[in-house]
Amino acid sequence: MPLVVFCGLPYSGKSRRAEDLRAALAAEGRAVYVVDDAAVLGAEVAAVYGDSAREKALRGALRAAVERRLSRHDVVILDSLNYIKGFRYELYCLARAARTPLCLVYCVRPGGPSGGPRVAGAEESPSLNGSVSWRPRAEEGGRSLAAGTGVLGEPRAVGSLVNGRARAEVPKEPEREETRTPDFPVPVTPEFEKSAERVSGAFYPPKLLEALALRFEAPDSRNRWDRPLFTLVGLEEPLPLSEIRAALFENRAPPPHQSTQSQPLASGSFLHQLDQVTSQVLAGLMEAQKGAVPGDLLKLPGTTEHLRFTRPLTMAELSRLRRQFISYTKMHPNNENLPQLANMFLQYLSRSLH
Repeated sequence: MPLVVFCGLPYSGKSRRAEDLRAALAAEGRAVYVVDDAAVLGAEVAAVYGDSAREKALRGALRAAVERRLSRHDVVILDSLNYIKGFRYELYCLARAARTPLCLVYCVRPGGPSGGPRVAGAEESPSLNGSVSWRPRAEEGGRSLAAGTGVLGEPRAVGSLVNGRARAEVPKEPEREETRTPDFPVPVTPEFEKSAERVSGAFYPPKLLEALALRFEAPDSRNRWDRPLFTLVGLEEPLPLSEIRAALFENRAPPPHQSTQSQPLASGSFLHQLDQVTSQVLAGLMEAQKGAVPGDLLKLPGTTEHLRFTRPLTMAELSRLRRQFISYTKMHPNNENLPQLANMFLQYLSRSLH
């Protein structure tokens, strides 16, 4: 059954959406399996994303867990950051090899970045219940930084004119660590708190969140491994269950790669017979063209069709075409083609020489 890949930065509501989708599909009587970071690592999820080697091991564990569960009978939901497009392509290849559909659900925190840090001048909410922007705040209560405040939260001296006279410089306010808001947007609404707690209860340090956002590779529906793509902003927007069901249960699965398909059964003597038949056809062609003139139809041994003779052919040219035909036929062995091998080789020669 299909694979649903969730993608997004931390605190974007992925786990809450994954749980909603799992409950909706389970209510329909479908077997649903959820694979997430917490199932693999427990409570050390945040620390793993700060170490490239451990993060690589995490991706391998997630991929292996998905591969074990992926089948034509169960729905598998992968709840993780999945911010690297190369990893999403690997998941696409797993679904393709299993011949099952795949869809991507991209969760974006409202008012927050969708793939990188917000530029200066972005809007901020004056309320604590609103989304917090990337720009730090200087005061308790959610007010924006005053004009002239540096990007690190330290006010600079700013001069202004009041009634034609120079105004005194803005005094520097003492910083209080307990009231400063992290540089990265942290969810403050109850819905986002529940979503964050479900994952592992781990706290993502602001520097780690900023690093994840900088290297985040947002999904693009133009990529075949990122479609069908469903983008959800916040938790207020309803989950498009009908569209997701259509993508999972009504769409065709992507065709598997030839390298992942089992080769059709062939007898042990198939290659030997192929070599013998093509050698006989070449020997008969070299002998028949000795007394032929352009325009004659040559009858060759083992064939029921004829080859129109247009020009003298060298053994080197015919041997090259024979090797090409054998290479192609070995990739598609079929015992049912044994009686037709001579005619198939003759047709290949006719198309290649004219």
